[in-house]
Amino acid sequence: MEENIFIKQLDQNDLILIKDLFVDVFTNEPWNDDWSDKEQLEKYLSDVIDNKNSLSLGLIKDSELIGISLGSIIHWCSGTEFYIREFCVKRSNQNQGIGTSFLRKIEEYLLQRQIKSIILSTDIDTPAYHFYIKNNFNELPKSRFFHKNLRK
Repeated sequence: MEENIFIKQLDQNDLILIKDLFVDVFTNEPWNDDWSDKEQLEKYLSDVIDNKNSLSLGLIKDSELIGISLGSIIHWCSGTEFYIREFCVKRSNQNQGIGTSFLRKIEEYLLQRQIKSIILSTDIDTPAYHFYIKNNFNELPKSRFFHKNLRK
């Protein structure tokens, strides 16, 4: 399995591949996100992958993009961090250890670039929460991710 799987850095030129994988994963269970507004989708993905500090990594298997890790590099007082905004593996490749393998490859990639940590957020009522716990991510006891809808 490992010999034909590798990660590569993605950019705006990979937007169509990223978009197809992203929509396939996140518009289905357990997320069920509504990405029917294609313009909003393209803007969102471009926001994540096409900035000065963006870092977008793809997991390639047999010349096919089967995983994405989209985020940004943050220079923090305790060291440089990779903030993962989106992480997913193609649905047909889930539950086979590929996500864990992808994380390990990302860790190696980051360490080679002196990036000291990974930060991310996820919903606690999804399989992703348990996936990150299984892969030795720790909940930050003093931190919470907040959101507020603004209405007129």
